[in-house]
Amino acid sequence: MAALSAELQDLVRVKQQLVEIQEQCRERGLVHTSRTEDAQDLDALCLAKSYFDLKEYDRAAYFLRGCRSQKAYFLYMYSRYLSGEKKKDDETVDSLGPLEKGQVRNEALRELRVELSKKHSAGELDGFALYLYGVVLRKLDLLKEAVDIFVAATHALPLHWGAWLELCNLITNIEMLKSLSLPDCWVRDFFMAHMYTELQMIKEALQKYQSLMEAGFAKSTYIISQIAVAYHNIRDIDQALDLFNELREQDPFRIENMDTFSNLLYVRSMKPELSYLAHNLVEIDKYRVETCCVIGNYYSLRSQHEKAALYFQRALKLNPRCLGAWTLMGHEYMEMKNTSAAIQAYRHAIEVNKRDYRAWYGLGQTYEILKMPFYSLYYYRKAHQLRPNDSRMLVALGECYEKLSQQVEAKKCYWRAYSVGDVERMALLKLAGLAEQRRETSARRVCVLSLSQEQLEHAEVSTALRYLGQYYFKNKLYDEASLCAQRCCDYNDAREEGKALLRQISAVREQGEPSSTDLSLPSVFNPLSSNTTPVRRVSPLDLSSVTP
Repeated sequence: MAALSAELQDLVRVKQQLVEIQEQCRERGLVHTSRTEDAQDLDALCLAKSYFDLKEYDRAAYFLRGCRSQKAYFLYMYSRYLSGEKKKDDETVDSLGPLEKGQVRNEALRELRVELSKKHSAGELDGFALYLYGVVLRKLDLLKEAVDIFVAATHALPLHWGAWLELCNLITNIEMLKSLSLPDCWVRDFFMAHMYTELQMIKEALQKYQSLMEAGFAKSTYIISQIAVAYHNIRDIDQALDLFNELREQDPFRIENMDTFSNLLYVRSMKPELSYLAHNLVEIDKYRVETCCVIGNYYSLRSQHEKAALYFQRALKLNPRCLGAWTLMGHEYMEMKNTSAAIQAYRHAIEVNKRDYRAWYGLGQTYEILKMPFYSLYYYRKAHQLRPNDSRMLVALGECYEKLSQQVEAKKCYWRAYSVGDVERMALLKLAGLAEQRRETSARRVCVLSLSQEQLEHAEVSTALRYLGQYYFKNKLYDEASLCAQRCCDYNDAREEGKALLRQISAVREQGEPSSTDLSLPSVFNPLSSNTTPVRRVSPLDLSSVTP
């Protein structure tokens, strides 16, 4: 059982702390992370909060000038920040699309940074003001400084989850996480579990969440959703689907994380279930980011890529920092052959979160289509660093190395892909082809024998049959080659090669060369039922093979 904070032993105290921080967040307008202090600020604070709730941020800031309490100062600065964000959105919503929108800056940021920096140097910022200072620094791309401020914010106000989440988005690897001096608080356990999930350390994440459930959070829908996301990240689709269905039963009007649920339904091509989910979320709230993403996935599954892209754009108008929407929109642009827009969308996704392996992988595929293998190699390497045990990244790297005539590196990638569990069953085929090019007889035979042991999916059989047929023919195993060639004729994509191989075998036999029966065709290639239609293998460049 993973070690937890000692504070979790007193769940009554934990509940009391949560109620207190929720009220403090609500009073400051922090609705997503949800005592009057100085009497002389009370009238101004109440009036300004009314204007703030009406989203009249400039009016709120005006009436808070000169207030001295920390609550009033935070609301003053936060109103100015949101005023700048609102003006930025108003300037771009009609003239620019979401791809350009992410490039527009909040003009108030630099001025806010100067003022907050002075207060910070004087030690006059409380936990909420430190959080706002960190957000300003992050918006200005001063990431190192932002990390330090967010860490300070967690120490000043450990129960403010918003500061922890902002910090999470800036941590790039486990070494950086270990180097941070974080407060010893029960919230830290939730943060560490969240970080393990983000860093693809799924075993550690699941252990931490299991410990939290045993500590008294067994009914937490947040933890159930995070465990489902963890299984989604390791492509344990069945387990993730079960958890999301359980979550829907417990919380049927929940919208949060439903975009991730729709990704799983998309991968499994569960069109009726995805349609039902989309209609259900529209009835609950059609203007939520998650709802737009679910509808986009539904149209993508129906191959209506223009409509899908439109809904992902709507999601980005609602939240320009929605990581999933940027990545999914990149996929749709790829389907529409709009590579320049796809590249821009993937780059925006990386700006939001540099740990998004899907965006790096998407960039690699885009540049591969553009026949720019050096660029592809760079982006595939980035994706591989984030997912070192994902065979898809390794196979993509191997293909790039092949195109760059670096066969030795390609061979290493293919063997590594096979050793970590080749999810697409491509590594052995690639290795066999590479060994054929390099005339490595022993390596080629190992690949063929290993390939014959594989339990191939239906869509992969034609590719394997073509290679095995050629291999048997070159080694004068004409009976086995003939059987492979006959089976190739059952597949549209291999029929012509099968016929050609049969003609070659016939010509050789007419010359009187003996055939061998030393090897028999593996049972996995036994004839399939006549009512089964062969399916073409999904191309490595087909983005639908990647989890959205």
